[in-house]
Amino acid sequence: MSGTNPSKRVDGGPEAEPLLVDGVPGDEESIKVADAPHTSDERNVKRAYTWLKRHLMFVLISMLLVGGVIALAVYFAVLRDTSDPEPEPEQPSICLTPPCVQAAYSILDNMSPNSRDIDPCENFDKYVCEGFNEKHDLRSDQGIRHTASVMVEESERLLRHVLESPYEPEYRASSLDVDADRANFDKLQDEYVACMDERRLKEIRSKPLLQVLMKIAELYPQIEDDSSSDGLNMGDAADQSPLAMKVANDITRTVTYLTKIGVSNLVLLSIGADDKDPDVVVPSIYAPFSPGLPTKEYYEDPKLVKKYGAVIGEVLEALLKEAHELYPAVHSLRESLTFNAELVDQILQVETILANATPKMEDALEVTFYYNPRSLAEIAGLVPQLSFGKLIATLAPSAPAPSKLIVESPDYLQTLGTVFDTTDRTTLQAYFVWKAVQAYHYAVEDDAVKPLKRFNNELSGKDPDATEERWRTCVKASDWSLGWILSKFFVDKAFSQDAKEFGDKIVSDIKNQFVEKLKVAKWMSKDVRNLGITKVHAIVQKIGFPTKSPNILDSSELQDYYADEPIDNTTHFANIVSAAKSSTARSFSALGKPTNRDEWEMTADTVNAYYNPPGNEIVFPAGIMQHPVFYDPNYVPSYLSYGAFGAVSGHELSHAFDSTGRHYDETGNYTDWWDSHTVEAFKEKAQCFVDQYAEYTVPDPASSDDGRIHVNGRLTLGENIADAGGLNAAFRAWKQEEGKKSSQLLPGLQNFSKEQLFFMSYATFWCGKTRPEVAKDLIYRDPHSPSFVRTLGATANSRDFREAFNCPVKKPTCELW
Repeated sequence: MSGTNPSKRVDGGPEAEPLLVDGVPGDEESIKVADAPHTSDERNVKRAYTWLKRHLMFVLISMLLVGGVIALAVYFAVLRDTSDPEPEPEQPSICLTPPCVQAAYSILDNMSPNSRDIDPCENFDKYVCEGFNEKHDLRSDQGIRHTASVMVEESERLLRHVLESPYEPEYRASSLDVDADRANFDKLQDEYVACMDERRLKEIRSKPLLQVLMKIAELYPQIEDDSSSDGLNMGDAADQSPLAMKVANDITRTVTYLTKIGVSNLVLLSIGADDKDPDVVVPSIYAPFSPGLPTKEYYEDPKLVKKYGAVIGEVLEALLKEAHELYPAVHSLRESLTFNAELVDQILQVETILANATPKMEDALEVTFYYNPRSLAEIAGLVPQLSFGKLIATLAPSAPAPSKLIVESPDYLQTLGTVFDTTDRTTLQAYFVWKAVQAYHYAVEDDAVKPLKRFNNELSGKDPDATEERWRTCVKASDWSLGWILSKFFVDKAFSQDAKEFGDKIVSDIKNQFVEKLKVAKWMSKDVRNLGITKVHAIVQKIGFPTKSPNILDSSELQDYYADEPIDNTTHFANIVSAAKSSTARSFSALGKPTNRDEWEMTADTVNAYYNPPGNEIVFPAGIMQHPVFYDPNYVPSYLSYGAFGAVSGHELSHAFDSTGRHYDETGNYTDWWDSHTVEAFKEKAQCFVDQYAEYTVPDPASSDDGRIHVNGRLTLGENIADAGGLNAAFRAWKQEEGKKSSQLLPGLQNFSKEQLFFMSYATFWCGKTRPEVAKDLIYRDPHSPSFVRTLGATANSRDFREAFNCPVKKPTCELW
């Protein structure tokens, strides 16, 4: 096999003596025969007979080997005579292990018979992925399908099997607490069973959702009620009039309740490391990611807004009719929830005002834009009607009042204050109700919310009445509610210690290559290069799954982690709300404590990865370390894993030096550690990426630009830089590994070089197809370029790719790392 050292002794160990045959030391029987009193001929005959008897098998094997060598020599002699007179260079062997066959099939299945007619230098995505588009249909409930989503589906099937099977303990740990493990499994299965009980869900209709809506009406009634004023100490609003304090009380209590149960409303409040002091936890205030329609750009389409308004009216009217049927005795709340069609325009007006005030997505992701520290008093001056002091004190009762909060957009908060001043209570209550409906309509089975489900499907280009297979929905619900428990069982089934070690090696190899690249980055000053090298060495790499906060292999620790999250096998909606409350409480419990650097932002079964700037860490869950991104190196050539997972690893590491990551030093502290010369050189190189990617387009029938919409080169800048840097670093890391141990080729792909297969493995990960509606939506709000663009852009920026496929132009379009 490839990589075997022919000089290594495999029989008898390193000190074994060679087998000698001429009566010399090493053959005791031949010595005894030589000393016997016989004639010379007799002695020779007997000696030969004795030796032959002892070594008959050796002789036969030797004759077979000699015969085989002669036969091969004749075969290759004949082959040379019937082919090119010049001897061909020695070709790598073919890997025929089952994983190699599977890997080869993955690549070949994505290709098309027409691939030979496609120039890989012109359209590498089509060259590698045309077959994917031909063979993978989008289900009626799908707006997008690509290699990563196929991997997600495979993980979901595995988890479905776990959730629908009897408990079977996996003894990964040396001391598994079987009782705790069984209790965790039962809790997990209870959530799944409750979700799968469609008969019960249809029977109760929207009853649990209506209870949430009535709670909102109680907290924020249409008519001011002195009883709702509970004498709260507003702190930052203490100088307001009694009426203003009353309004602030109602708004604050309602926003607090919605935040607690995970409903996006007027503002988002999150807890995390302070960018300028990453060991300290601070609250941050953001505009909602989605104002109501997916992004602010959607409000520029009058026809769409009108259709959306009709959906609001239809859904709320149906829900209120159902409320009158289910709760006839609750007269005051029932009247408070009275809805009429005139409110639709007012709700839309509130959403439109807030949408226009929402920062552009490319700004919202930029630390130099969103890092605006403010005190509680300063925030109260922007929006006095909402007490963030009381909001935080309620959500984090044991934490001291924060000395500062990070405000993404002070202008947005000021606009929000104006909305409070100019919007009547009836409209604001209806707005709060609608936000709860949007957040939780998916958790009920009722005709009343079908117009919203249909509308959301249409926005994604799906069949309006399409529904996801119930088991898929319920696997996702289990992952949302009890993600780390589900991760434990995923890791048991689909991830090994060998995989973790190989992943660690690839990431370490990528880091080493990035250091080498920094050493020769002449556009950076020497001091910045040295600080950059220090930052690379300081990057923390997390592979597979967490072993702290929580340790998912410790069943007792997992049991404690979810101890405050009740789950019942008959109340799906309540389980979802319980999970939201638990998640919010866990997040806010971090206030007043040092940053926990052991926590992960993604569960282990997630098919994704991330770089966290304040933590200066790169994280790769076990979910992405699966076929066809990641392979066991003992059975599959390394260029496949380096081409796909290695590029992902390099991508995340490159984020440490992209348009955002460059602002953070080796400790994760947001600071200006680049000098002006380096910054200007970076901006010049980055502009190349902005201009390059702005030339790519996706279909948009509503666009006036020839039915196309352009990629936002600014919004996607960081990801595009990371794609290029990651692919280049992965290739260099693989070439170094290849120099240590030569890889085999894949069956059916012998005509491709290993370098070409490396890049084909990369492109295979990005094969996919997308409905135009989804493509347009992603252009507006996704910092990643469309999948096909990630292939075309990254390979266009790779000199190694252009050399591997002998492209006419070898120089990359853009180059940074």
